[in-house]
Amino acid sequence: MNLRPSVALYFCLAVSATHLSAQIFADTVLIDGKVWTENPQQPEAEAVAILGNRIFQVGSTVEIRKLAGPATKVIELGGTRVMPGFNDAHVHFVDGGAGLASVQLGDANSQEEFRDRISAFAQTQPKQAWILNGWWDHERWTPAQLPTHRLIDDSTPENPVFVERLDGHMAIANALAMKLAGITRETGDIAGGVIVRDAQGNPTGIFKDAAMDLIRHSIPPLSGGQLRAAVEAAETYAAENGVTSVQEMTVDISTEAAALRVYEQLLHEGRLRTRMSSNLHLPAWKQLAEPGIQANFGGETLHIGGLKGFADGSLGSTTAWFFKPYLDAPDSTGIPSDELSKPDQMYANIAGADKAGLQIAIHAIGDRAINTILNFYERAEKENGPADRRFRIEHAQHLLKSDIPRFAALHVIASMQPYHAIDDGRWAAKRIDPERIKTTYAFRSLLDFGATLAFGSDWPVAPMVPLMGIYAAVTRRTLDGKNPGGWVPEQKITVAESVHAYTVGSAFAEHQESVKGSLARGKLADLVVLSEDIFHIDPAEIAKTRVEMTILDGTVIYQRR
Repeated sequence: MNLRPSVALYFCLAVSATHLSAQIFADTVLIDGKVWTENPQQPEAEAVAILGNRIFQVGSTVEIRKLAGPATKVIELGGTRVMPGFNDAHVHFVDGGAGLASVQLGDANSQEEFRDRISAFAQTQPKQAWILNGWWDHERWTPAQLPTHRLIDDSTPENPVFVERLDGHMAIANALAMKLAGITRETGDIAGGVIVRDAQGNPTGIFKDAAMDLIRHSIPPLSGGQLRAAVEAAETYAAENGVTSVQEMTVDISTEAAALRVYEQLLHEGRLRTRMSSNLHLPAWKQLAEPGIQANFGGETLHIGGLKGFADGSLGSTTAWFFKPYLDAPDSTGIPSDELSKPDQMYANIAGADKAGLQIAIHAIGDRAINTILNFYERAEKENGPADRRFRIEHAQHLLKSDIPRFAALHVIASMQPYHAIDDGRWAAKRIDPERIKTTYAFRSLLDFGATLAFGSDWPVAPMVPLMGIYAAVTRRTLDGKNPGGWVPEQKITVAESVHAYTVGSAFAEHQESVKGSLARGKLADLVVLSEDIFHIDPAEIAKTRVEMTILDGTVIYQRR
């Protein structure tokens, strides 16, 4: 179901009015720029005219100046680059926003720094307040050992702590958090998760994947006020980085409905400053299907109808599911998720949701997880028949060579986050062998076989900074500076291909390519102005490029000073 007004009707009325009365002037014009349109019929231009919240015309500066009347806002670009607003195809918007106000552990370079930051933050919090998020990365430490609860217990005796690794697939709990959750050495392991234990069998405080729920069940959900503050903080961060649309890949199930209410409230107030596609949890698909909700239900600013499932964990947590063992954990091939540990039920959820017209996106990182989900998708398509289903695999990081052409053949969207490549590339070789690395973050191979790429960030796992994602996809220079020619350089793609994946590709991935993703007459007036022309500079300089202005619905929502 689609509730938005017809774009064609909107502009038919506008064009008809032009013939019946005096000339219609644009509300805003951007002139003297370099406009990258993503419109094959008009790939580049100099200027854009905006009427209401739509692109009214794209053309030369001379043409667009004629549409500027006495009340028209004129933005002089001075030769700067303009592009469609970025669409981040994979974020955790609420988690990221909430994390902005929590302890910041992402760049803690040692266990001591990790401990000291948690200790200092605890001193600013009331007693019994949970300390969450954090997004630490033990791969930055020497040696790269996992922390234990004993590291932070002494400095957090009155605050339960449950801070997550940057990939969201592993977290450390302090002794108080485990006590509140009832965790002891007698607590058994659960499907799809791991409780890390010491030599005596005692929990170390590290919980992986589904085991994290053992602690999460004791954490009070965010209040409505906290949720709203998180969303508003996330919106500001998005606007600063030229992101006008995001696709949220689930929030904690305890706050899922409350988060949707906050989005709807902000939309009603005219204060939702980021277009939102909200994906709910796959196992709950019947809650959408029973009232007849299908993919892309809602409007241009807020819509639902997508479902997110999990097939495995992550490479960093050694829970991504592979056919072959990890090099540094030869007794393990990772684990299937709690959903995939019951494969018949997971397939039934996929097939049932697909038959109901809902869109499905599955997190799959290891080659065995990806292969399994591709098989599920192929089976569902055969059983349910032809449809515009747009199956997605989220991350799609470590592919079997034989599975790469299947993405295009099965019309499965590869929803990928290129920043992860320059992050994981620092240490992945100690975990997977050179043969598997050849098809890691295989952007080039997927495109060459005709697959659709939709780029995102996975924020707060990685920065919601599309320019850094483009830099990563084009250069593949790892964050440690040790791969100046690129990590797995044969998988590099061009700037144009990367921008396409962040705009048209991402819009297609949410059934919205008819209204956004490119700058063409009748489409939404979502634009970003950059400090540099990223198509004509040294790709290494893309990392230094900044967003100068972000426009949403024809209104400037961010301007760098």
